[in-house]
Amino acid sequence: MKQAFLTLETGEIVKGTLIGATKETFGEVVFNTSMTGYQEIITDPSYAGQIITFCYPIIGNYGVNALDDESIHPSLAGVVIGDLCETPSHYQAIHKFSEKLKQAGVTGIAGVDTRFLVKTIRKHGTVKGIISLDEKHTFSSFDGSSLWVEKVSTKKMVSYKNSGPHVVLVDYGYKKSILNALLEENCSVTIVPYNTTFEKIASISPDGVLFSNGPGDPMSLADLFPEIKKISQHFPSLGICLGHQLIALAYGAKTKKLAFGHRGANHPVKELLTGKVKITSQNHGYVVVDESINHHQFQVTYRNVNDQSIEGLQHVQYPIQTVQFHPEAHPGPSDTAHVLKEFVSQITSLGETQYAVT
Repeated sequence: MKQAFLTLETGEIVKGTLIGATKETFGEVVFNTSMTGYQEIITDPSYAGQIITFCYPIIGNYGVNALDDESIHPSLAGVVIGDLCETPSHYQAIHKFSEKLKQAGVTGIAGVDTRFLVKTIRKHGTVKGIISLDEKHTFSSFDGSSLWVEKVSTKKMVSYKNSGPHVVLVDYGYKKSILNALLEENCSVTIVPYNTTFEKIASISPDGVLFSNGPGDPMSLADLFPEIKKISQHFPSLGICLGHQLIALAYGAKTKKLAFGHRGANHPVKELLTGKVKITSQNHGYVVVDESINHHQFQVTYRNVNDQSIEGLQHVQYPIQTVQFHPEAHPGPSDTAHVLKEFVSQITSLGETQYAVT
């Protein structure tokens, strides 16, 4: 086993053992508090360009199976873990965690004091880092401005036929579980590239549009805001995670970067209509700015219990709803699975009605 180093731009250096691919990697160092679901996490396109630190101390104990990947090609930059389990025990396991990383060409480092690392990120905010075989002190080659959505989005339309309503899934880096949830509700689904125009979407006559999750700063997609607004004004729409932020921005709101984001499967969110608290799966570094919401257009439907940030919006005129969390719950609790079910029920009842801009 080779020794490896994780060097942070703030000067801290942690030592560990190299796992996965034998190559140097750069990325934003973030942390995830989930106790399970590491396979879904490392294959989530929303982590493109990021180095994930797992808070849970042991990773790999149930191996990797053939069912739970959220994308075909992992897009994350790297992985940092405490204790690596190389003897997984689960009847569905087909690979070790370290083997999965190597096959995917992802560099990792194990044997790290992840508690120290998480405390460092909480102190400084999300920082850039380098995993390498020696102690690196320069970040000149790190590109933090990449349009990650363009890298993870589909390049062509892909269709899945079913007997229910037709949903267009705008792909900013969608998770397979979102597609599966729609298919389980009997929807026909057409996945389209992130920059698909209103005219193109209108030409395939969807009953509703789902704006997916995805990586990076939502403001990097500012050129698309007019199209997003036009699409959502003409078709019942649901925005999830990045899709939530993009819809808010398209209607004039603002977003800001959190110090260290919300990443994990245990984030409490309050449903304002009922007062009930739901435990949610989350993965995002940006939030919609509270003061920027036009309350003549949107009402806030969910709030984060820990920091009171906006977790959901509903338009007062158009059938548009958004959530910052992941209702498909892979990995994570299924408390908010009703969000997707209600969206499908809504478009089923509305049929092919379109909404004129006023």
